[in-house]
Amino acid sequence: MKLSDLLKTIQPVRIIGSTDVEITGINIDSRLIEAGHLFMAMRGTQTDGHAYIPAAIGKGAVAVLCEELPEKPEAGIAYIQVKDSEDAVGKVATAFYGDPTSKMELVGVTGTNGKTTIATLLYNTFRYFGYKVGLISTVCNYIDDRPVPTEHTTPDPITLNRLLGEMADSGCKYAFMEVSSHSIAQKRISGLKFAGGIFTNLTRDHLDYHKNMLEYRNVKKTFFDSLPETAFALTNSDDKNGGVMLQNTKARQYAYSVKGLADFKARIFEKHFDGTEIEINGKQLIVQFVGVFNVYNLLAVYGASVLLGQQPEEVLRILTVLKPVAGRFQTLRSPGNFTAIVDYAHTPDALTNVLNAIHEVLDRKGHIITVVGCGGNRDRTKRPLMAREAVELSSRVILTSDNPRFEEPQDIIDDMVAGLNDEQRCSALSIVDRREAIKTACALAKPGDVVLVAGKGHEDYQEIKGVKYHFDDKEELEKIFHTSP
Repeated sequence: MKLSDLLKTIQPVRIIGSTDVEITGINIDSRLIEAGHLFMAMRGTQTDGHAYIPAAIGKGAVAVLCEELPEKPEAGIAYIQVKDSEDAVGKVATAFYGDPTSKMELVGVTGTNGKTTIATLLYNTFRYFGYKVGLISTVCNYIDDRPVPTEHTTPDPITLNRLLGEMADSGCKYAFMEVSSHSIAQKRISGLKFAGGIFTNLTRDHLDYHKNMLEYRNVKKTFFDSLPETAFALTNSDDKNGGVMLQNTKARQYAYSVKGLADFKARIFEKHFDGTEIEINGKQLIVQFVGVFNVYNLLAVYGASVLLGQQPEEVLRILTVLKPVAGRFQTLRSPGNFTAIVDYAHTPDALTNVLNAIHEVLDRKGHIITVVGCGGNRDRTKRPLMAREAVELSSRVILTSDNPRFEEPQDIIDDMVAGLNDEQRCSALSIVDRREAIKTACALAKPGDVVLVAGKGHEDYQEIKGVKYHFDDKEELEKIFHTSP
């Protein structure tokens, strides 16, 4: 593709050299540059891509997109200066990969909790309808039925557009995507065309990145501000921020609710560990999900499906056969007749939701034993809150490692313990080794009890000092059950 064609979607500040040059590839990582490539220099949180311009040219780059031009531009190289390289990279990537989102219906899901479940259930729903569908999520990306491993909730713009391009080339008519606050702030979704956006809720998270909750909320809001008139904006009106998301959007506005009036309304009748009896827009059904938070997730799936043109009755039928997403309130029964639940809950609000869901269906004589930790090198302010929520809603709590990354696990646990008073500390154990913590919880459990292992969910690793070691909460529980007398 000609460089001049790639630049049609952006407004360069200055161009040095000829744009009549063939571009065979684009990249933001100088190590991946090959002959004929366009290197796009971005200012990252750790490194500045401008420092790698010489290395990229040395590897064969024929053009460079940057915010700051070198003092001595090299002859024969095209330089494109832009005001905002983050914004430009997404738009150039969209052009290079053939504007894939103009060929399919892309729906983005944003919010603190529920993104993975809603995006995955929408993917499963539309596959039930017989469509070819794409999924971009925390757990795994899919091009129809082909899995593509993922490392970030939302990939970088080039990876993202390449993935969407493969989806379009494979005939995918729909794609569902988690849209993280990081991806919005860093403009990874710049250039994409969305057919719809869904807002789940907003609670404390990512304050290691965002300065405060107001900034975190406003970043989410910019996603809805950017939706076109042809798109829909579907928000949870029971969250006080649901209306805020709609304030400046041009998209068609819809809401879902459990508590009040809305376009998509649910009522809850009976709750069990293997499902819930609910009503959506006056129609009763039984779903294989537990907890009020999951009813919200299903409402969002129902609403988005209807807004995408599916028949309400058919959507309801599919909701009854959908199963929980891996690591999201995943239930296992032990030989000792207690229930174990694996859940990704890694924010105070998510942990509260899961524990409340357990209480809603727990036998009065049963107890909850919670195993929970917090990730290293992330928002420290939520650690004491996580511990406090766990202790207040559990009979026993075992504080342990999550992904300590480059922090000492005991330091993370100490931050959690700091949120407890003297009485609460008596009901909390600290066991650094996560495997031992899970074993201890199972040893303490009696018939009728529930062991909640929270924080990692679908993850099959622990990240320690830059190394990922295999570790799967579900596997650990199954090993314990298999060896139990």
